[in-house]
Amino acid sequence: MTTADGSPPHTRTITLDHGGRWRAFWASLSVAALTILDISKVNVGLASIEQALGGGSTELQLVVSGYILAFGLTLVPFGRIGDQRSRRTLMIAGLIGFTIASALCALAPNIWMLVIARFLQGVAAGVQMPQVMGTIQQVFTGRERATAFGLFGAIIGLSTAFGPTIGGLLIAIGGPTDGWRWIFWMNVPLGIVVIAILAKTLPEVRRPSGEKLSLDPIGLTLFGITVLTLMVPFLFTTGSPDDSPLRWWLLVPCVLFAAAFLGWERRYARRGGSPLVPLGLFRVTSWRNGTILQSLYFAAMPSIFLLTALYLQTGLGVAAVYAGMVTIGFALLSALSSWLSGKLVQRFGRALVIFGLVLVLAATIGLVAIAHLASDEATPWLMAAILLVGGIGGGCVISPNQTLTLAEIPPAEGGLAGSVGQLGQRIGNAIGAAIALSLFYSTIFREEGSETHSVAYHDAYGNGLLSAALFVAAALVVAFIDLGARRRSERSGAGEA
Repeated sequence: MTTADGSPPHTRTITLDHGGRWRAFWASLSVAALTILDISKVNVGLASIEQALGGGSTELQLVVSGYILAFGLTLVPFGRIGDQRSRRTLMIAGLIGFTIASALCALAPNIWMLVIARFLQGVAAGVQMPQVMGTIQQVFTGRERATAFGLFGAIIGLSTAFGPTIGGLLIAIGGPTDGWRWIFWMNVPLGIVVIAILAKTLPEVRRPSGEKLSLDPIGLTLFGITVLTLMVPFLFTTGSPDDSPLRWWLLVPCVLFAAAFLGWERRYARRGGSPLVPLGLFRVTSWRNGTILQSLYFAAMPSIFLLTALYLQTGLGVAAVYAGMVTIGFALLSALSSWLSGKLVQRFGRALVIFGLVLVLAATIGLVAIAHLASDEATPWLMAAILLVGGIGGGCVISPNQTLTLAEIPPAEGGLAGSVGQLGQRIGNAIGAAIALSLFYSTIFREEGSETHSVAYHDAYGNGLLSAALFVAAALVVAFIDLGARRRSERSGAGEA
């Protein structure tokens, strides 16, 4: 049930002036940047972590996957709470928890303490990130919202692509043994500064009226188990011969709990309750297609950065800081094209996303060709050049797609709708990385001893990136389907007029 202004009955929307809207935006964006940076910058620190704390492939995988898993589990429930209560309070509380967990990561005396601290860090990220999306959706409309999402996409692109560079630089400064701790210490002063900014400048855009919080506990439990059993098998896939095939049996209860969750949500809604995930969202064609598209895209892009860093460091012996620098051009051009595409999306719509995906697909295929054809000395330079093309394309995908995906979603549901989309990104990230890493390492294990070290890594990188190319191609198919649906809708609307 909603009020006349489209908001839930237990909240009240507060209108902000132009300056207030943009203060809320920039404060929220700083939180998003910190959150996304910690997904990509830790990857280049795994070798340093292994040297300092030990641990096998499973423990090192948990350092990365524990953050992603906790992030995914908390996104939707806290998106729901943010829609019903105070986004400002949750954003500040999440960032405080994120800062404390970062300090615990930096101080971790052993690998398992680091794994636990990373999980807590992921929980905090899942608390704060839905509030960013909900705030942007709440305070902006029309062309101004498109501009905001354009800038949001620019920062996300910069954070994702600059993460490996920043991580490599901190390891170079701190040394191979303790440099990884600097990756986490970096969050502490930045977190304190952003907390102060949030407390001073972030207005409350939704004020609760005091009604009881509705959270659908049974739906929450079923949802959590479904996400857990879906993500764990992929998060524990490394391509090593030691990977247990038993993990795939978790997909059986995943299907059962997913069916139970859908059945419960329908029943709960029929009884007048407010379900955890309103299934009516999936009947909104633009939101459904946009969410599928971004899930496929995020199955590809983080994997491309991860495999490129692995290939350059372990295959070609490039130092972490220089391996990270290969993505700088992607980051800069992605930021620029995100900002520009935010201005153009109202004019070109889904066609702009299709253009971006074509460029990303071309860049991915170009990276595969470089791995097989270029000399080791020329490879980093050629990769940096081809990623310039990918950066232009990437900026034309994320922010326009975000604008188009949420265009028909009521502002009162922006936090929940955005958090489900973010969950799709995290699931896509987990599945894409699992497939890419499995192809990468299985190729190395298969060719070890029969091929030279260099040739094995060339083949491994090429095979891993082919999976990323397929995900981009699938996203392109979804984009064409959505474009067709939009044109049919426009023709139908014109005919009725």
